[in-house]
Amino acid sequence: MRLAWKSKHDNEMNLVGHLTELRNRLIVTFVLFILFFAIGFIFVQDIYSFFINDIETDLTVISPTEIVWIYFRMAGLVAFAGIIPVLAYEVWAFVKPALTPHEQKLSLSYIPFLFLLFIGGLIFGYVVFVKQIFPFILSLSEGMFDVMLTVDQYFKFLFRITVPFAFLFELPIVAMFLTTIGILTPDYMKKIRKYAYFVLIVICTMLTPPDFIMPIILALPLILLYEISIHLSKLVEGKKLKQHEEFMRSESL
Repeated sequence: MRLAWKSKHDNEMNLVGHLTELRNRLIVTFVLFILFFAIGFIFVQDIYSFFINDIETDLTVISPTEIVWIYFRMAGLVAFAGIIPVLAYEVWAFVKPALTPHEQKLSLSYIPFLFLLFIGGLIFGYVVFVKQIFPFILSLSEGMFDVMLTVDQYFKFLFRITVPFAFLFELPIVAMFLTTIGILTPDYMKKIRKYAYFVLIVICTMLTPPDFIMPIILALPLILLYEISIHLSKLVEGKKLKQHEEFMRSESL
């Protein structure tokens, strides 16, 4: 009876300890998010200039709240991009005790690439928006309308295109991490390949103008990313199997 009570008490203490650790990590993440947000707020004008530098249409403001919201959107984008490696590290640190030393080292190395791929996805989405989608939309109005875009409308449309691409570009690193912790396998990714392709094309169809060719063209880089993810997942699985074989060999000696 006493042993059973002690075991139950230890389990409750472990649960409380994990919840406390999770709360502390969320607090750290939130504080750093506010810090990145403040940094983004300082450089709003520079960020705004970057996003309108390649368009020839003048943007207008029809209410004071639009000016406020553009500051919040620009600062929020900076904060979100900056917090990705921090959040990834906090997740890694939380699950670290359940990983082997090799898995800890390997998964920790993924974190910088999360940030780089997110930025790469934003850039890709922005180039696609400026070079393909935005000119196509404006061309529909030639001879019919006088185009007047507000700042709020433009950036809502811009972020609707760029942010999903930024998340989709994280696929290789996510696949490697899930393979490292044993949740995903390259064989499973191959098994669902055709469904993944279909989903990527549907996403591109939702993000691009109503055109048959453009969604397929835009899906090609994402399909390539999926194939790269399969290859990287296979490499991670191979390293895990090799490490396991070496461990079993050393145990037998």
